[in-house]
Amino acid sequence: MPPPTNRKPAAGPEAAQEPFRRAVATCMRAIAGNAALEVAFAADRPSLTGSGDSAKARLPEPARRLGPKEAAITRGYADSLALRLACHDEAVHRRVAPHGERGRALFEAVEQARVEAVGARRMDGVAANLAAMTEDRYHRGPYADVTDRADAPLEDAVALMLRERLTGAPPPPSARRLVELWRDEVEGKAGRELDGLGAAVEDQRAFGRLAHRLLEALDLADDSGAEGEGGEEDDAPQDAQEEAGEQQGLDEDKADARATETKSADEDSEGEDDGEMDAADPADGDYPDEAEQGDSDEPAENRRRDHSANDRAGVDYKPWTTKFDETVKAEDLCDAEELQRLREHLDKQLQHLSSVVGRLANRLQRRLMAQQNRAWEFDLEEGALDPARLVRVVIDPHQPLSFKREKDADFRDTVVTLLIDNSGSMRGRPITVAATCADILARTLERCGVKVEILGFTTRAWKGGQAREAWLQAGKPASPGRLNDLRHIVYKAADAPWRRARRNLGLMMREGLLKENIDGEALEWAHARLVARSEQRRILMMISDGAPVDDSTLSVNPGNYLERHLRAVIEEIETRSPVELIAIGIGHDVTRYYRRAVTIVDAEELGGAMTDKLAELFSERAAP
Repeated sequence: MPPPTNRKPAAGPEAAQEPFRRAVATCMRAIAGNAALEVAFAADRPSLTGSGDSAKARLPEPARRLGPKEAAITRGYADSLALRLACHDEAVHRRVAPHGERGRALFEAVEQARVEAVGARRMDGVAANLAAMTEDRYHRGPYADVTDRADAPLEDAVALMLRERLTGAPPPPSARRLVELWRDEVEGKAGRELDGLGAAVEDQRAFGRLAHRLLEALDLADDSGAEGEGGEEDDAPQDAQEEAGEQQGLDEDKADARATETKSADEDSEGEDDGEMDAADPADGDYPDEAEQGDSDEPAENRRRDHSANDRAGVDYKPWTTKFDETVKAEDLCDAEELQRLREHLDKQLQHLSSVVGRLANRLQRRLMAQQNRAWEFDLEEGALDPARLVRVVIDPHQPLSFKREKDADFRDTVVTLLIDNSGSMRGRPITVAATCADILARTLERCGVKVEILGFTTRAWKGGQAREAWLQAGKPASPGRLNDLRHIVYKAADAPWRRARRNLGLMMREGLLKENIDGEALEWAHARLVARSEQRRILMMISDGAPVDDSTLSVNPGNYLERHLRAVIEEIETRSPVELIAIGIGHDVTRYYRRAVTIVDAEELGGAMTDKLAELFSERAAP
């Protein structure tokens, strides 16, 4: 027997990539200027959540055979996230960012290009790492052979063109065709605005204001009144650099008010209906500030209701034509072999998330099952014999037999519809998480006897389809209404068993499926399907990451045309329908539209938000 010792046993061999991970994490904290930054590596897309001491970064797992190219790619992702923390102020970003989906996507892209350009200008090593990362990102995407603008995101092209101006680095070979598809149009419309962004690369606020001019030049500006748009600010390019001191915030607020008044006056001349609506609904961009200033939730709720009532009274929504719209089953959009391949791809993407959401779903199932077999009706004339009452018959044979019957749990006579936004901004992580959560929750609720329907909504084309062509052929009449072809997708019907519809959810992974989103008509469609159901209780859950956006419609109608219609539909359902409506916003504040809603910052939180909201609804019904 060996003598006792106080020596610690030798640690096992260290993984080959561990020194590299430590070096990357240390360098990332140094660039970010945040010693508390938590860095993790996973076989997933890179992401950044939180801020300050609670900031967390997730980087792709380094390759087992780590060559110089692979190391530079991993360092590039780390440098990109670290520069976002070091050179980006989220409070300023929220204040100057636009609210339109397409405009916001481009604004986010150019802001990230600015952040990375700051690091590339200061450090040659960072510039090389970011170049390797950019090449890898576009090499993995289907951009090398792209031939159609519909498959070439404008925001990516503009960001690469801006990167070229700020750092002198040309687009990577895998993205050259993407850039060339848009270069002539962007240079022609906004070449001067792109050149002007270089003067404000170190000043986020000034850069944001100049970025709004870029959006206006590209016809992507919205009417939501974000800081820096319109008014006198456009006549003074150097305002942001010259403003200083404690009076700065007050001056900006006054400028915003003047800009909003100017826009309202301009829009009044376009038509009486539009002018009346703008007067009743000043600026959606004001909502976050109002919510922060309020002392309770009640004022925000009253504001939401007042806006919805005005919208319902003033909106005059109509499609130009419904001839080209389609409601299609998922299995009809691609063949069975491709659908199976897409489903397998979905499973591989989120193996780790399945276990997390699965645990949440099991917890929901236990809560639902706990509501079963707990309630009985006694002293009935028929049903199951009640042995507890037999003593009465023994004492008095003339007493009738007593029967009992188990009450059905309320949630058993329930149908739940999950309506998932299939717009282009959901591409990547959000749509993958949404598909997985819908899949697992459908399976869970089915085990509890609750029927589930899974629907998706998008458009058939970018920037208008055959409907827009028909409008052009008709001579471009004024106020045409909706100018795109709707595509509503049935992934799983309520009466279809989960095992038969499971593979359909892989369709969300199909390249080119996700386009634009017209939320109001999608909500009407899903609601109509629910109302036609025979179940006593009907629940509709909307999952979206932005306001409704369709460029072809918004270019020839008032800027808040789709949003006003969405508000009117929501108000109608919430006040006049037996359907219970819930909304979950991914990185987008949906509480200003929906009475019962929750906003999550990261798509990773979707599974928890969905299960929590469903559990709340079922608990509310069980409590009485």
